[in-house]
Amino acid sequence: MTDAANDSRARILRGPLAWETFRFGFPLALGMALQTTFNLVDAWLVSHLGAEEVSAAVGAMGICDQLTAVGTIVAYGVSTATATRLSQAVGRPAETEELRKQNQDDAARTAGQSLLIIGVLSLLFAVVGWGGSGFLVRTIIGAKGAVADVAEATMRIMIGGSFSIFFLLHLTTMQRALGASKTPVSMLVLGNAINVALAVVFIFGDTESAPYLAWGRPIARLLHVPRLGMIGAAWATVLARSVVLLPTVLVLVARWKDLLQRKYLVPISKELRVLLSLAWPSSAQFVVRIAAMLVLHSIVARNFTTATDQTATVAMRLVFRPDTMVLFVAMGWGSAAQTFVGFHVGAGDFARAKRAAGMLAAWDVLTNVALAYAFIRYGGALLGVFCKEPAPIALGMRYLVTVAPAYLPLGLAIVLANGLAGAGETRLTFSLDLLVLLLAELPLCLLLGATPDGLFRGLALANGVLGAVYLVVFLRGRWLPSHGARPEVA
Repeated sequence: MTDAANDSRARILRGPLAWETFRFGFPLALGMALQTTFNLVDAWLVSHLGAEEVSAAVGAMGICDQLTAVGTIVAYGVSTATATRLSQAVGRPAETEELRKQNQDDAARTAGQSLLIIGVLSLLFAVVGWGGSGFLVRTIIGAKGAVADVAEATMRIMIGGSFSIFFLLHLTTMQRALGASKTPVSMLVLGNAINVALAVVFIFGDTESAPYLAWGRPIARLLHVPRLGMIGAAWATVLARSVVLLPTVLVLVARWKDLLQRKYLVPISKELRVLLSLAWPSSAQFVVRIAAMLVLHSIVARNFTTATDQTATVAMRLVFRPDTMVLFVAMGWGSAAQTFVGFHVGAGDFARAKRAAGMLAAWDVLTNVALAYAFIRYGGALLGVFCKEPAPIALGMRYLVTVAPAYLPLGLAIVLANGLAGAGETRLTFSLDLLVLLLAELPLCLLLGATPDGLFRGLALANGVLGAVYLVVFLRGRWLPSHGARPEVA
């Protein structure tokens, strides 16, 4: 490792905990918040298409978001497992040259094998994207007409180009696990900024658009880019992520020398088994969380909408945006918790590992106090950016008034879950999420869901239960190793 990497390790392991957790976690939380902002910009740009294109594009975007999330979830599970292994390897004591070399080899082995897994996943999803998009959109989802046409073409690009997001998220997660917080966030933000710029050019091409988007027209004319609409947004996304991959790799190689070694880029069965055993519960846990969201939307669609009145469904789509903001911010603080816990478990300092996770959970709770206040106080104006109809906005505000205070225990649970994952307890976090979904969220939503407001109260109570369960498990401390033995290595 370089001197800068060694300095990061020393700060994490021995620096003032309150300051170091904030210094490391805040850029990650801010970067994740900006991720959602850029996604909103994409949706806003698509809304500027002509009236004959907008409805099909919006419908296709909803389908694509759901289907592309599957691949990202699977790949991110591998990234989470890799981060756990890397942070524990880097955090382990290295008083002698032999121990230092062993830790370095452990980290390099994990890095190389994880890249092989991501590469295989990229190839599999490329095949699915280019050969199976029509089946997914028309048979599985059941889309028809113009929505199906746009969604199929978009899916072919997005899933076919999954390698770009798989490798970008994986490489930045590796950097975060090795003790860097600003660099990976910078790469993600840079990618999103390039995405927005390319989207303006690719969506509208050399055609008329809003005056404040007209700057893209001469660029499109120079590059001979036609008006591509929603498909242009997909190409912009894949190209932007691909462009940022190069500097991401260069930074990784420059800062963490000897991490990427050719001898570890061939399959090593034991390391692959360890990574996959950590990865599948993380992926399954994300699936459980998405399932919980889908259940809520399903109850709303079945009980509170008709063929002529889609107010409740529109309202849920509106509040999905603040929900996502809270989720992503918690994932940012949680990523820091995973890194800190992994480092300290590797170093054998379990008491400080627990304090670090608790401190990062506290930072997220404070962040969510501010977010909840902002959403309750200014939510009407926020929702009004995406919808001009008063009825969905009014229902959305009733949701925020009820659910926003429950963002505090929800964020607490997410951060603590990441802390547990840093200790390698991915199966425990998956089990806890699944149990709360089956034994608390589903029963509460069904019991109280006779009205929209009752359903919202059920969701808020379920978030409270989730936070309480994770807090109890965290405080008991049984998720920490019982002794200072080195974690299993291949």
